[in-house]
Amino acid sequence: MPTARERVRAELTSEITDAARRQLAEVGAAALSLRAVAREVGMVSSAVYRYFPSRDDLLTRLIIEGYDDLGAAAEAADDPAAAPRDRWLAVCRAVRAWALAHPHEYALLYGSPVPGYRAPEDTVPAAARVGIVLGRILGDAARAGVLPDGSGERDPALVSDETAAVLGGAHPAIDETVRVRALLAWSSLFGTISFELFGHFVGSVEDGDRYFDRVMADLAALLGF
Repeated sequence: MPTARERVRAELTSEITDAARRQLAEVGAAALSLRAVAREVGMVSSAVYRYFPSRDDLLTRLIIEGYDDLGAAAEAADDPAAAPRDRWLAVCRAVRAWALAHPHEYALLYGSPVPGYRAPEDTVPAAARVGIVLGRILGDAARAGVLPDGSGERDPALVSDETAAVLGGAHPAIDETVRVRALLAWSSLFGTISFELFGHFVGSVEDGDRYFDRVMADLAALLGF
């Protein structure tokens, strides 16, 4: 059971990160300031530095929490008992719904890089959660015989071993063609959402819901679902 000091620290950390998210909405990630966050929570800057030694530490915390929240939404949407196509569509819709509900956090994760900030390795496990869900769907589809027989081709210079493990693992039906298509589908999911959120579909797409579902259904067909 956490001590009183640990509970107070957790509460203050949460208060600081909540204030930082509001700063993201107001000024963007590049202008995020520990001093401004300190003013909002009623603390002196030196006190905030005890929780987050630098702006980059605070950004890293926001990024990890954002990826974890998004990953949890994707995981909750996946029903292993459903057909692969239905699972894929449900997860994609959940990712889009999260992005539309959290546009500023999505922009932190998938928008323009923050000048001077380099995300540490600590962010990788959280960032991979959505990909792991999509890879699990692909692997389950292969094991269920949904995918057509593959060539067994493996080209480590094209798709890394780490990525291949995420994208369904080793199975005769998952060859390099399938892996490339899976990476295309994964990147197209976020590319489509980014175009919508950042206004690049204005004047091109009339119905965002219908367009998104059509694109994700076409990607499901490309994957063989």
